[in-house]
Amino acid sequence: MTRIDAKFADLRAQGKKAFVSYVMAGDPDYATSLEVVKGLPGAGVDIIELGLPFTDPMADGPTIQAAGQRALEAGMTLRKTLDLATEFRKGDDTTPIVLMGYYNPIYSMGVDAFLIAAKKAGIDGLIVVDLPPEEDDELCIPAQAAGLNFIRLATPTTDDKRLPKVLQNTSGFLYYVSITGITGAGEAEAANVAPEVARIKAKTDIPVIVGFGINTPEKSQAIASVADGAVVGSAIVGQIAAGKPVDEVLAFVKSLADGAHRA
Repeated sequence: MTRIDAKFADLRAQGKKAFVSYVMAGDPDYATSLEVVKGLPGAGVDIIELGLPFTDPMADGPTIQAAGQRALEAGMTLRKTLDLATEFRKGDDTTPIVLMGYYNPIYSMGVDAFLIAAKKAGIDGLIVVDLPPEEDDELCIPAQAAGLNFIRLATPTTDDKRLPKVLQNTSGFLYYVSITGITGAGEAEAANVAPEVARIKAKTDIPVIVGFGINTPEKSQAIASVADGAVVGSAIVGQIAAGKPVDEVLAFVKSLADGAHRA
């Protein structure tokens, strides 16, 4: 059982939905980023998604693209991202960390070397948005063998024919993208999300977490009420981009987490 599995078991026992937060590693710099990440569990975050900065993101909207650029300009790398996770783990051995990004930096490091380093750093799961199920031998299957969850994305265009393929080697949770398009580009609507989540849950026992287009406590609550939890990224990254002090960023995160936990 991974930390992710344990977290969902604990939430189920409490009758609570999950709140997942995304932040870009190294944004705006290593020290500030580490301070934010260390504060997330205390702000009510159940699972941390740690963005891996990359020069050519495909699924990210302007807010997260800019965060990745700031992190890269501040010298952030894959190895430093793992260092950040290692530092976090010195004070927290229970909150799951999911590394979210693109395959190129992992491929450049080498899959075997990456998996050893990720496991050592306390990473629990991976979301690699540009590796489809057809490429499972590349990273997904080796990652699961190493004890890491491999979390897949499903979208409004993932039809009943495609869904079994997407679910095939997915573990930890399924990330349902609530809107078509890039992060931060639209508003998630619970009325549209609910039937899609029900359709997916009819085919799998793993939790379904919904992200993209969630930016207020009310929206967080509404979306979590029709799924197993909610993910917020761009709205949090936007607070960091605005130069808000870390305590204000964390207070905003707590408002979103409280929303999801009211669901």
